[in-house]
Amino acid sequence: MPALMIQGTGSNVGKSLLVAGLCRAARRRGLSVAPFKPQNMSNNAAVTADGGEIGRAQALQARACGLEPVTDMNPVLLKPETDTGAQVILQGRAVARAEARDYAALRPRLLAGVLDSFARLRAAHDLVIVEGAGSPAEVNLRPRDIANMGFARAAGVPVVLAGDIDRGGVIAQIVGTQAVLDAGDAAMIRGFLVNKLRGDPRLFDDGYRLIEARTGWRGFGLVPWFAGAHRLPAEDAVDLRAWKGEGLHVVCLCLSRIANFDDLDPLAAEPAVRLTMLGPGRAIPGDADLVILPGTKSTLGDLAFLRAQGWDIDLIAHHRRGGHVLGICGGYQMLGRVIRDTSGSDGAAGEVAGLGLLDVETAMAADKRLERIGGTALGQPVTGYEIHMGRTFGPDCARPFAHIPGPDGAHSADGRVAGTYLHGLFSDDAFRAAWLARLGAPSRPGYESGVDRTLDELADHLEAHLDVGGLLAVSGL
Repeated sequence: MPALMIQGTGSNVGKSLLVAGLCRAARRRGLSVAPFKPQNMSNNAAVTADGGEIGRAQALQARACGLEPVTDMNPVLLKPETDTGAQVILQGRAVARAEARDYAALRPRLLAGVLDSFARLRAAHDLVIVEGAGSPAEVNLRPRDIANMGFARAAGVPVVLAGDIDRGGVIAQIVGTQAVLDAGDAAMIRGFLVNKLRGDPRLFDDGYRLIEARTGWRGFGLVPWFAGAHRLPAEDAVDLRAWKGEGLHVVCLCLSRIANFDDLDPLAAEPAVRLTMLGPGRAIPGDADLVILPGTKSTLGDLAFLRAQGWDIDLIAHHRRGGHVLGICGGYQMLGRVIRDTSGSDGAAGEVAGLGLLDVETAMAADKRLERIGGTALGQPVTGYEIHMGRTFGPDCARPFAHIPGPDGAHSADGRVAGTYLHGLFSDDAFRAAWLARLGAPSRPGYESGVDRTLDELADHLEAHLDVGGLLAVSGL
């Protein structure tokens, strides 16, 4: 059955957007198409209808295909918890915690799951478009690889290699990748494309021909920078942007294991909101109207990180000045009086004092809640998902943030501090408008429809600059 894999010369070369755009282009040609990423590393996860979790990029790609996301679209998800360790998700469920040095031992089990998921997608659709991870040029990792050539060889999927001209050295990226691959892996590559061009494309004519001559690979096109990329949810923390704007000043603390930060995208799209993604070493600005503590893969680790930045002191001062605070998921847990983790499910077992801005406490547990939910908040419909470990309770829960359908979250007695487990809540226009109105800011509707328009614009962009028909032919269509 037809399939095509987009691999990159490195991380962040634009593979996720290329796959999303190609998926939308294929769908508009009347094809039943599905996305697939064998292995992803991200703390930005989406909850599927069957109660599993996959990378947010694959959820966006599924949307480009007109599909509900399912766990088979990203069978292996690694969620970093430390600099060297991660939680391992297999077909939507946590199966292990692994240090990088121990990961090779999991390969047989993970590859079997990857091939199983891929076979189901292939059987159900006309075309599967696959996204690699990192780069196949990391040949030191090849013996344990299931994300790039390890998968392509095992599944027999042809590859097109994407290079990033924006970071410079794209000729060396592509030619060098061929130079380090073994002959069998190199034979899987049917051609290349160059992504993220800024400027006059004619200036790269000679470079493009040089790559073709040196590699013997076919070029499928030169893609200019897609200006609408910022309107689509980003998956990697490296993509966090320094938003600009005027009006209500919202500050989000960029925690070291920040997760599901696309919660903030609808706010960033609001003309009346100025969103600051505050990095480490910077004080919370005195003119902040609202400070958001986002989700995190490691609540206790990031609570220590927050204190190391002095943000705990800044938050108290912000609240005393009359400022508002919102905690989402792990950020909500941090706002309470205490976090208890008797089993060590979030790190070392023990009890840690929270920030004390909400009169609640959290008890961590090994089981993870994964559910897409809907209900009401501020009298408006709201939808989203929960993805967390632990349960939170206490007096301030008597003033819930939402009803989904049971009570969720908490408000402080003065109403200026709130917490919720609900991710994705700002995507609902009516709720976002009501919530911003409480803070004195107007709202512009149409966030979700704007995402779909941007996916169409992305497909148009790729159709204009790539040989999309040639790429689909490589897939076997």
